[in-house]
Amino acid sequence: MARKYKIEFFDASDPILYTPQSLPVLENTGKVAFGSKIAAAKIEPHPNGRNVFSVSSALAGELRMPAFLTVLHCFQNSDILMLGPLVGIFTAGFTPFENRPAGARSAWFAKLLSAQSAACVVPFLFGEQHIDWEQGVITGYFYGKAGWEKQEVPFPNAIYDRLPNRKSEKIVNAQKIKEKLEKEYFIPWYNPGFFNKLEIHERLFQDPEARPYLPETNPLTSFHQIERMLSDYGMVYIKPVNGSLGLGVHQIHYHHASGAYYCRYRDTGNRLLKFSSLENLINHVFSKKQWNRLLVQQGIFLVTDGGRPVDFRVHTNKDEGGNWVVTAIAAKVAGPGSPTTHVRSGGLIKTLPELTENPEQQEMYRHALETAALKLSRAIDEHVEGVIGEIGFDLGIGTDGKVWLFEANSKPGRSIFNNPFMKACDLLTRKLSLSFAVYLTERQVQSPGEMFP
Repeated sequence: MARKYKIEFFDASDPILYTPQSLPVLENTGKVAFGSKIAAAKIEPHPNGRNVFSVSSALAGELRMPAFLTVLHCFQNSDILMLGPLVGIFTAGFTPFENRPAGARSAWFAKLLSAQSAACVVPFLFGEQHIDWEQGVITGYFYGKAGWEKQEVPFPNAIYDRLPNRKSEKIVNAQKIKEKLEKEYFIPWYNPGFFNKLEIHERLFQDPEARPYLPETNPLTSFHQIERMLSDYGMVYIKPVNGSLGLGVHQIHYHHASGAYYCRYRDTGNRLLKFSSLENLINHVFSKKQWNRLLVQQGIFLVTDGGRPVDFRVHTNKDEGGNWVVTAIAAKVAGPGSPTTHVRSGGLIKTLPELTENPEQQEMYRHALETAALKLSRAIDEHVEGVIGEIGFDLGIGTDGKVWLFEANSKPGRSIFNNPFMKACDLLTRKLSLSFAVYLTERQVQSPGEMFP
């Protein structure tokens, strides 16, 4: 089992590692590893009986270990003592500016990396241009008290995929890098890929634990299909198969008294259009060539706040033991006239106590949402390829109290954490996003064949 320890450095021309008093080191251990680098060293219990790792400058240099490290985990495998884990955060869109290496996303990456002490890992940011394949090193960006700084480090123990969008994900080089690091270097790569809404729905539909949470969802094929779903549910949503941030979402109602069809959506503002027929609506709002990129989903009449529909963002993360846990729940209240609850469309973020002052109602919402999110997380983990460490769910609660899954996001947005009462959850999600690498590293050390048969 991995253990956490403080680490310090001292000047010495020989590769020496003094181990914490409480750490039993195997007798034949004579090598130290940091990331992909391994070095022979003199390994002895700390001469002062202290419960810290003390690393000589010679050993730190050979391992390319940053001198600003203060805390990390330790793993043992046969004759090797592994320190780390070293976690690479892979992304794209780097700039030439040292104080904003990832452009507008630099502030968020700085917040993510600032959770390193809480997670007891060594995280850095990098892209394809920072890899030196011949030397087996990466010039990564670290973030600390002095801001951003570059440091040459070995290949990491695990890689957290933070490519910003589907376009960057499809770049051939990004795909080749992932494949090479996984297959040739046996480095686990977690949270790869943006979820396809239809594919996730189809896979979850096969799981009896997940199926009750799924609204009817189909690829858009015909007017008749939409008419039938409107007749069944009174409202439907038409949305892009690969959309995000609520872009391109259209809410369609049929009003029986007037015989009119209403379409609510957002472009430069929130829109509400009225049509005499469904065919007129569809032909006006959508082009025929869009159809193969759209889905139609059962509309749900949701609980409300001040007359506005409410859905919920629920974050789940895997912890250091590889178990799914719920790390954040927030209510999203739709903006006036908006078809979605996104903040950019005028939506509001509220905690459960802000949504309702009734403790029993809060607990009912919390229990229902946590139960659904954990069942769905385990189902996605089982039925979707790749190593998944976090998921952001958009869940709704109907007026009858039933929970519904609207979307699952492999790279969830962070807008709910702008609410000042969500700061603890913000830190927890960032911490677990990094500390999941501890679990992956430990699995690699103990049973490498399980992850890469």
